[in-house]
Amino acid sequence: MTGTGRPLVLAIDQGTTNTKALLVDPRTSAVVAVGSRSVGISFPAPGWVEQDAAEIWSATVAAVDECLAQAPDARIAGVAVSNQRESVVVWSRSTGVPLGPVLGWQDARTSAACAALGPVAAQEVRLRTGLSLDPMYSAPKMRWLLDAATASGADPADVCLGTVDAWLIWNLTGEFATEAGNAARTLLLDLQELAWHPTLLSLFGVPGSALPEVRASDGDFGTTRGVGSLPAGIPLVAVLADSHAALYRHGCTQPGEGKATYGTGSSVMTPCAGADQAPDGITTTLAWLTDGEPTYAREGNIIASGSALDWMARMLGGDDEGGALLTALAAEATDTAGVVLVPAFSGLGAPYWDRAATGVLTGVTGGTRRAHLALAALEAVAHQVADVVEAIESDGRARIGVLHADGGATASGLLMALQADLLGRPVRVADSPEASALGVTLLAARTLGLAPRTEPAPGAEPGARDPNLGTPDVQPRLTAAERVARRRQWATAVARSRGHAVGCEPDPTISTPTQEPVMEMKEHA
Repeated sequence: MTGTGRPLVLAIDQGTTNTKALLVDPRTSAVVAVGSRSVGISFPAPGWVEQDAAEIWSATVAAVDECLAQAPDARIAGVAVSNQRESVVVWSRSTGVPLGPVLGWQDARTSAACAALGPVAAQEVRLRTGLSLDPMYSAPKMRWLLDAATASGADPADVCLGTVDAWLIWNLTGEFATEAGNAARTLLLDLQELAWHPTLLSLFGVPGSALPEVRASDGDFGTTRGVGSLPAGIPLVAVLADSHAALYRHGCTQPGEGKATYGTGSSVMTPCAGADQAPDGITTTLAWLTDGEPTYAREGNIIASGSALDWMARMLGGDDEGGALLTALAAEATDTAGVVLVPAFSGLGAPYWDRAATGVLTGVTGGTRRAHLALAALEAVAHQVADVVEAIESDGRARIGVLHADGGATASGLLMALQADLLGRPVRVADSPEASALGVTLLAARTLGLAPRTEPAPGAEPGARDPNLGTPDVQPRLTAAERVARRRQWATAVARSRGHAVGCEPDPTISTPTQEPVMEMKEHA
């Protein structure tokens, strides 16, 4: 659009269950207009999670059209994209038509193939990519889709494989490219060289010719070719994976601060000094590549956080949109009266990575009330985040002084207070729920020259912040002794969840996180 007025950025945020389009004033981060469309997801077999690539694209176009209709005279200076990670799309180079389903990041159909590669391959993958050899990541999905497409008659030379960012870039501009941070989630990108590595390509049987070119997060991704109401000729100037974009939005660009995104599961990330291997149970990844310089991050992924709150709300007879029901109930209790919930519905994620763990609810007595159960669910989320933060910091080479928080569950002030208490450090809650879209908008603004290129350093001391930005930090209230007691109670419940109940033969692995094994990813309950 070539309207008048201040230049705006069109941010496209493609998530697992919906696509949003936002027009944002990059100078103020004010959202001028929003469009949104839901995206379907299917489970055709146990452990299989699929989406439709054509639907993802049509939902993107519809969301953009809805957004731009609210500001017909907008002056769009550039387009930015954030997207769900690890999911894989396969399509025809000659026609642009999808050649199979999108395999979602939760899809586990390649579990056996990953296990068959063995421990030597797993170590090679971890050393080169910073990730575990796990079906959650893209490479085994790519091989499965390539085999399925060629079995259906596709010419291997015509097959394109990519993560969701590559699919969106292809449709927006016609370029066959992927952003470096997204590429780092595939198990095919060498973290040191920041390029597809031939050893990894050979290991998974993915031809480099089928993969997109890896480009910097602030690279040239081409110009729009005219889609719906979005005119041709607008540059696509920034791409970030959604969790990485949220980290960027929070200003966590250097070691010292980190963020937790509270969604169905949770991602806890903090920038780190380099691509060195993280402690057991934690991964190292490329957060972004800007101005030719990589920023690396440590990350721990929690399987059940928001889904744990939803489950407890259902058990208590309600539908808890935004966590309001549980928060109101939990506020009636001063403590959990000894009740602890470990929501290992499909095992435990970081830092334990124990898929054999089972969900447990301990400490229930005849005096247990609904309020105690509600509070236990909120505490379960906060404890899991605290577990990951402790694991990230366990080797002494990382420290999160302030934890930034975003995602739907941050609407619960009680949850944020519990998080600060159990971490023993401040929590800084985002002033907008659109952290991913606003994060990639900020990068786009810098690329376009609408904001300073220099990335902001974290606060000089924990808790420091601009008093004009949102609410004050949530400060911890527990004493050190109280915190230790609650964390020990949680650790005992986790031990039960993992089959190490009190009185059993001592297991030296339960006091520390364990190396991420190859695991079976199961559909969430």
